[in-house]
Amino acid sequence: MPSLTKTLHYLSSALVTSVSVGVLGFAMSAVWAKTTMECARAGSEIFNGTAEVTLGLFDGVITRSSCPTFGTTEKFEVIPVLKEVVVTSLVLHILVVCLLALCLLSSVGSILVSLYNSVSNPYETYMGPTGLYTCSSLSACLSVLALVIFAVNITVTSMAEEVVDVFVSNIPVDLKNKSAQVEYGFYLVIPYTVLSLVAILMIYLYDHAAYTHRREQERPTEDAPKEIMMY
Repeated sequence: MPSLTKTLHYLSSALVTSVSVGVLGFAMSAVWAKTTMECARAGSEIFNGTAEVTLGLFDGVITRSSCPTFGTTEKFEVIPVLKEVVVTSLVLHILVVCLLALCLLSSVGSILVSLYNSVSNPYETYMGPTGLYTCSSLSACLSVLALVIFAVNITVTSMAEEVVDVFVSNIPVDLKNKSAQVEYGFYLVIPYTVLSLVAILMIYLYDHAAYTHRREQERPTEDAPKEIMMY
């Protein structure tokens, strides 16, 4: 049976990872970005309209004012709409969703490994600290990669402009002065990444302390005179 100290460290790691899963789950259902553009009928030099595209990972809202006529607010499902626009935007968006799904899966693996270690001592298998380090590190790395790809998708690609074109396909418009900003759903992934690293740190501190303790117990034998060791 593991010691009380080990059990507490691993249970704490499991709790921290569970909180991170909750944070990421909420983030994936929240608003991730908002893009605003000036709008005018195609060929016109008077940009007196605006279009605002609010994006989550799965749902979005487009608000148009005089773009090209009157104003309207419409909700839409992101992936079906992106299927009608540039392939690059669709691929990047799906990649972000898949990476975050893998983050959740890795975090669940980390929780299971932590719970298993709290009642057992599987140090010689992948279910030991190495398994937890691998799962939590993967979660942290993939979440950072997802943030980078999403930021590139909303700033570098023409995803927002193409979404507007889908909703005004009957009347061509010109768009300019795009202003994109990330919202709280995007920022909530950062605490998830930090918590994944905290889970690693908690186990590393315990593992390091346990290793140091074992070395201190072995040292008297290593330092004993050779004459004594002969007996």
